Amino acid sequence: MPEATSAAKTKPRASGATTLQGKSGANTAPATRGRTTVADGVVEKIAGMATREVPGIHALGGGLARTMGAVRDRVPGGRPSVTRGVTVEVGERQTAIDLAVVVEYGAAITDVAADVRENVVAAVERMTGLEVVEVNISVNDVHLPDEEDTEDKGEETRTGRVQ
Repeated sequence: MPEATSAAKTKPRASGATTLQGKSGANTAPATRGRTTVADGVVEKIAGMATREVPGIHALGGGLARTMGAVRDRVPGGRPSVTRGVTVEVGERQTAIDLAVVVEYGAAITDVAADVRENVVAAVERMTGLEVVEVNISVNDVHLPDEEDTEDKGEETRTGRVQ
C-alpha cells in the first residue's frame, strides 16, 4: 500500500493540463484525497475574465486577433472568445501569463497594468492553486473615444472615405 504523502504533488499531463495530486491514506482529510486536473484553457479563461474586469481595459488581443475575432463573433452560433489575447504556460506548480490588451484613452497605462496584474494573480491563484510567477502585458493599442469599435459594430455601419 502506498505511503501517505506529506504535501500535495503536481504532475504535468500531456493533454496540456496540470494535475494536482493530494494526500492519500485513511488518516488524511477527505478534501485532500485524490487529484484535480486543471487544463491550460481554464487558466486562460480565468486570466481573460480577470483582465476584462479592470477599469481602463477596452479589449484583449492584437489588431489581427481582434479583427478575426470580431468576424468570428458575427457568425451565427459564434460567441466572444474569453481567451483572445491570453497565452499561458502552465508548469507543475506555477504558471506564467501573457496578455495583449487595448487600453482606453486617458487611462494611466502603468496603473491599469498594475491593476490587471493584481486581479489576474489573485483570481488564478485563488481558483486554481497554481502560483503565478509572472504576468506580462503588451499594450497593443489605445482606444480613442471617437473611434468606432469594430468588435461591437458590423461592417455595414462603417463609413469609408468614398460613398
